[in-house]
Amino acid sequence: MKGQGRESAPVRDEKYEERTVRGLREEFARRQEERRLTERGWELNMNFLTGNQYCGINPAGELEEEQPRYFWQYRRVFNHIAPAIDTRIAKLARVRPQLTVRAASEQACDLHAAKLASDVLRSVREDCALDEVISRATVWSETCGTAFYKVFWEENGQGGRVRVAEVPPFEIYPEDLSCASVAEQGSIMHVRALPVAEIERLYGVRVAGQDVYGFSLAPYSAAANFMGGAGEGSRYVKRGCALVIEYYEKPTVQHPQGRLLVAAGERLVYDGALPYENEEGGRGYPFVRQCALEFSGAFFGGSVIDRMIPVQRAYNAVKNRKHEYLNRLTMGVLAVEDGSVDTDELLEEGLPPGKVLVYRQGAAAPKMLGADSLPAEFAEEEAQLLEEFILVSGVSEISSTSRNRTNVTSATGLQMLIDLDDTRLAVTTESIRQAVKRIGRHILRLMRQFAGEGRTLRRLCADGRAETYGVTAKELTAHDVVFETDDEAANSPSRRRSLLYELYNMGLLAGEDGKVSDETRGRILNALGFANLAGGSGLHALQESRAAEENRLLRSQAVPVEPYDDDGAHIAEHTRYVLSEQLGEEAKARFAAHVAAHRESLAKQAQDPARTAEQAPARGE
Repeated sequence: MKGQGRESAPVRDEKYEERTVRGLREEFARRQEERRLTERGWELNMNFLTGNQYCGINPAGELEEEQPRYFWQYRRVFNHIAPAIDTRIAKLARVRPQLTVRAASEQACDLHAAKLASDVLRSVREDCALDEVISRATVWSETCGTAFYKVFWEENGQGGRVRVAEVPPFEIYPEDLSCASVAEQGSIMHVRALPVAEIERLYGVRVAGQDVYGFSLAPYSAAANFMGGAGEGSRYVKRGCALVIEYYEKPTVQHPQGRLLVAAGERLVYDGALPYENEEGGRGYPFVRQCALEFSGAFFGGSVIDRMIPVQRAYNAVKNRKHEYLNRLTMGVLAVEDGSVDTDELLEEGLPPGKVLVYRQGAAAPKMLGADSLPAEFAEEEAQLLEEFILVSGVSEISSTSRNRTNVTSATGLQMLIDLDDTRLAVTTESIRQAVKRIGRHILRLMRQFAGEGRTLRRLCADGRAETYGVTAKELTAHDVVFETDDEAANSPSRRRSLLYELYNMGLLAGEDGKVSDETRGRILNALGFANLAGGSGLHALQESRAAEENRLLRSQAVPVEPYDDDGAHIAEHTRYVLSEQLGEEAKARFAAHVAAHRESLAKQAQDPARTAEQAPARGE
């Protein structure tokens, strides 16, 4: 299929195509009805988040607007859900684990494969703008409880690339709603509405367009809700579109490589095996799941909005009844005898200051009914509901309002309170980390499948230089490496600098002679953000890089020693490579001759002080 690294399989005949498309649509309708109540819950969450908080799910399972009991009742919204979700998303925005790859052993080939895989992950991460994708997916997971990532191969004029896209939960239809694992699902349907022009570009077929409902997190408009009714604030109409149904089936005895069916409108545009070898055992689904709150025995997770809705309803009711009571206190309720005054005039003008009120002779004079002071229960209930917001949202007052009402004033104590606040988000942050880790596995396996004999990528070196490097499919041995995600709290700039200072003061960064080497000094300055002060220390990294390139060449050919080589650095790098690699006798002989040439150069430098001074810049001295 175009755009996802595969070509469309030929359709056998029109009857088969019609029967298959009809079967896909019937299966889609069945799954849609099966999770209808779950979708209504998502829509309810979206309405409450965006401000339409006077709606609910009726016994028929549909959203409807709740009508006031009396025309004069206040129906204002005091939205505490939106700021709580904003705070959670802001705290979760710091969870952007940097994926690295740990080598399976200390052999040079494994170290090289691990370093290459880490470079590939960093390159693809930047190319896909993965941080932005995670941010958008987190908004969906915080609102609806679940979000998905789709990792696929996109063909282009340069041979293709890995792409990562966020997928709303509305577009994913699993076979079993009680199975929490994506990989264990028997089949998964990805259904979305695309413009007919986009369908023609991707699949090369023309289909009829129609109006399709979609969902968004656009801000709620009171006018739009008044005209459209409950639930319309989260829905919108996509015109000139057609449904694209992708049916993924995991490998079975009948289909050892799995099966993928794609229907665009009334046309079957793909019928074949699963396209991606993204699982350890072979082909699998290109989806990764992320949840705000995990539920046992449920494919879709939960959202804190589910827990906040009852509290929000009660809070709106208390605030509105409080304002109605205050209005009675300030405006009053006038009691008049029937026929004693012109009630129409009184209703129209009220009782402005200085008004002359004329009433019928012999009748009782109009009077204001007395009103008690505002009951203390209003304030107590309001304060209690605000505490419940903090309890159910997982966001403390320190995070949401930057106010500290505790007696803790020390920096250590305040930091402990902040850490405890972060602990309440541990389930959600762990889900994001695990999702990013699985995305990393998918990326490397797709690169290994489609990279071919050579692909050029860019990376940023430790000395700040940007360089291009080549990667082949054979070098990406993703099956024998372990993925690690760095803890973002421990890797914050301030925390990292503090740890470096402690290590330096303890002398753990010094060598056997008690001095810090030029290489270590350069890396410390680079980590602290002062790479420009490293001076010539950055040359050591260049020498190591050149020596590593020579290692690759020496396996098949002789390499001369250049006058600008740092002989000591080259000897160490070549020796490390020979001791850790399985080399043939001819390759060992070339390495031995090359190292001997470096040693001879070192001996000449020791005998010629002038030449030693000339070579000092190459060694970073």
